Amino acid sequence: MAKKSGTNKATAKAAKKERAAQKTARKEKKKASKTSKPEDQDDEDLESILDKIRREWEEAHTVTEEVVEGPPSKRANATLTACPNGNHLWSIGGEFFSEDGKAYFYNDVFRYSPEKNEWRKFISPTCPGPRSAHSVVASPVGGGKLFLFGGEFSSLYQNSFHHYRDLWVFDIPTHSWERIETKIRPSARSGHRMAMWKHYIVLFGGFYDPGYRTQYLNDTWLFDTQEYKWKQIDFKESDRKPSPRSGFSFLPNSEGIVLYGGYCKEYVKGKRPVGVILDDTWLLRITLDPATAIPTFRWEKRRVPSSAHVPSPRAGATMALWNTRGMGVMFGGVTDVERDEEGMESMFWADLCGYNLENSKWTSMNLRRPKKAGTGKKKQVRSAIPDTTDPGDSENEEDKTGTSQTKTTCPKQDVDDPNLTKPTARYNAMLAVLRNTLYIYGGILERGSREYTLDDFYTLQLDKLDKYSCLRSMSTVIHEDVESSSGDESDSDTDTHDEDGSDTDEDYDETTSDMKYRGAKAKKSQRQEIEIGEESKAPSSEEEPVVAAVADLRTQASAFMSASAQNAGRSAEDILSTPAPGETLAMFYARSREYWAQKAHSQGAMDSRGKQLRRDGFGLAEEHYAEYKPILEEVEKILAEAGLDEKEMREVGRDTGAGPSDGQSRNRR
Repeated sequence: MAKKSGTNKATAKAAKKERAAQKTARKEKKKASKTSKPEDQDDEDLESILDKIRREWEEAHTVTEEVVEGPPSKRANATLTACPNGNHLWSIGGEFFSEDGKAYFYNDVFRYSPEKNEWRKFISPTCPGPRSAHSVVASPVGGGKLFLFGGEFSSLYQNSFHHYRDLWVFDIPTHSWERIETKIRPSARSGHRMAMWKHYIVLFGGFYDPGYRTQYLNDTWLFDTQEYKWKQIDFKESDRKPSPRSGFSFLPNSEGIVLYGGYCKEYVKGKRPVGVILDDTWLLRITLDPATAIPTFRWEKRRVPSSAHVPSPRAGATMALWNTRGMGVMFGGVTDVERDEEGMESMFWADLCGYNLENSKWTSMNLRRPKKAGTGKKKQVRSAIPDTTDPGDSENEEDKTGTSQTKTTCPKQDVDDPNLTKPTARYNAMLAVLRNTLYIYGGILERGSREYTLDDFYTLQLDKLDKYSCLRSMSTVIHEDVESSSGDESDSDTDTHDEDGSDTDEDYDETTSDMKYRGAKAKKSQRQEIEIGEESKAPSSEEEPVVAAVADLRTQASAFMSASAQNAGRSAEDILSTPAPGETLAMFYARSREYWAQKAHSQGAMDSRGKQLRRDGFGLAEEHYAEYKPILEEVEKILAEAGLDEKEMREVGRDTGAGPSDGQSRNRR
């Protein structure tokens, strides 16, 4: 019992001692907490915050890279930019409008490697928003960078619309995006252009569309890629400068930046807006102060030397820089002609033109036919009547009559003709020149009131100009039953002019007046032949062959009209070199004079230049028109029987190569 009592006392003593120790520990902890500094705890919190920020940044900038089967999906108003430090092309953004009226915008980044013929897609959580009609310029600094500004975006059904005014930089080595925040920056816009001059980015123009009226801009901005600052360039009210516009060419040279062309709309109270295609040329002269290296700017309007190589005014044809030659390269485009208050006619181009950025001279970059050893200069003669019959018809006709009907067939196409490799006419094609190779991707084609977004991909060796190479065929299905023109109808790839560029307005006026005189003379002769034919129509058995010939002429005329209405199945050369129903000699030569100048040059008039070359070309055109004259006369009779007067017949002629449009396309902006 005494032993048990002693044990309890020892346990109680130990418990008391333990409680005292715990109390002392609590006092020491409380004392330590009072004497500890808040900065020590902040340091621990800061490290955790920085670690969290670092993890979030890495997650946001993690780039996913994947190899894709081919070029980007169908899209328009994207950018195609040559890599400044490597052999690559970069495609960013774009838009696609489906047939059910839905709008899709993209912000993906694609890289094309020509050596491997490989496309890669880069996806990053941190990147610009989906957009189109933006502008991108490349800089070789730091391994290569792509600067992007502006653009536009709309909701799926275009109920809401947004213009961007943000600036992003894409680092090519890391494939990552970074947004550049500045207090001063250009206003929101689309359709503007940027160009790189030394370490400066120069931005000009564009448009802003709040929904009720498109506002075109002509302000000039400068971004310093070393200081990452925007600055607006101010000009005096008395200084000359380009008018507001969008969709122009903007390329650097040794003196500054060259601006060519563009598009805008004129608004007149009480009338619908009218699209205006611009074809003026300006130089933004940039001068660096020798002491401070601060740039000064002055706009100068350039006088383009008179030359037959100057392309016709057009929209949707921005030039790409061919840096090794100091040239701008332009492909395609569209020319809209206001027909009346109800609509307009659109002429689509597939020609290739070069502009020398130093001396302002245009050149026609026609494809060169390969030379064949041991061949003469004899050319195949194209039949005067398009081949609209079945391939077996001529054999059947030969079996029946013993003679072959060679009049209604065309010779086989020349497989060596490089023009057969050219892309379909289009506008808003994406162009880029990498070294000496031109790359053409996509664009827009119109048939009637419908627009088709293309996705074909072509290359052309600019230093050879031998042929186009199609790296991807068009997947777009074009509905041929729509009343419109094929893009090739207005093609002028075969245009060739005098080499010395010595054309003058006086020469052109003289040739034009000569053409009008000869056209009137031919028309008078045509009327005389009709009158003689009407006087000698007495029926007799001896004239049965004549009646059969007239019936055959009527058949040929009907076939000719049918072929002219179905231009999609004809070659571009056939359309360009064939008179259209209701088309006079003057109208025919006016739209095909460059083609006939090339023919004259290739058929022996090698030494001809300027006015003489055009006269030789007109002679060939007149001879070719004369071959069609009996058929054209019969066509006019058919049209007259259908109730068309002379003016309406001429409209039929003007409709050839032009697609009617009920309204103005948004892509003209």
